[in-house]
Amino acid sequence: MTATPFSSRSVLAQQVRAQARAGTLQGHTAGLAPDLVQGNLMILPAEHASDFLLFCQRNPKPCPILGVSAPGEVAFPQLGVNIDIRTDVPRYRVWTDGHMTQECDDVRDVWRDDLVSFVIGCSFSFEQALLDAGVPLRHVAQGRNVAMYRTQVPTTPAGRFHGPLVVSMRPMKAQDAIRAVQITSRFPSVHGAPVHLGDPALIGIRDLSQPDYGDAVEVMADEIPVFWACGVTPQAVVQAAGLPFCITHAPGAMLVTDLANASLASL
Repeated sequence: MTATPFSSRSVLAQQVRAQARAGTLQGHTAGLAPDLVQGNLMILPAEHASDFLLFCQRNPKPCPILGVSAPGEVAFPQLGVNIDIRTDVPRYRVWTDGHMTQECDDVRDVWRDDLVSFVIGCSFSFEQALLDAGVPLRHVAQGRNVAMYRTQVPTTPAGRFHGPLVVSMRPMKAQDAIRAVQITSRFPSVHGAPVHLGDPALIGIRDLSQPDYGDAVEVMADEIPVFWACGVTPQAVVQAAGLPFCITHAPGAMLVTDLANASLASL
């Protein structure tokens, strides 16, 4: 990834990361540092990195790559000042043989020199553009994590990586949904336009009140659910593939970078 000028607001990003590093921020980051790019995290052994990179290239909607490290590297200078990928996410998940075995606020004790880190675009990064356009977001207004669901839509496999698409959902009135499609299509590196609008059963979601990750929000009678591809998809893929070892973020607990959301918008 080529160098991108950091926002003048990057001091805020560094403050958020410092709180995560100190263990005082362990929850979701929805609505935090709203002008700055946030990222999902996948950390896995180098022997699996090429296949995972191919998986991301074949599935760019749920897995748009913002940055990739060299093996063992913990800094991400292209994404921010003084980032330590082992400590600067509020909450991590450690996976063994496809099962989550630990949730913690740093992963220094399980770090290995062969680990490659992927930072993947997050839908939190287009939310400020929606709010600026007058599109309300209920989970932000209520201080909740966004609702996320496993679907029956398959991803395109690569090597051992395969599994279902995960989506995030935001309820909207029809005119706001149309505007949201227009706005988010300008942000392909943070999932872009929605992948589905309307009936959740058509993508295999039975009950919107029971998200697989995040917090449920009510869908009013005059609203439709709008679904975006989600960067939690790799966690569903890890489960399906039974990967021997990897580290991810906890859903909604993102890496806050120094990059401005506006720098990702296409013309």
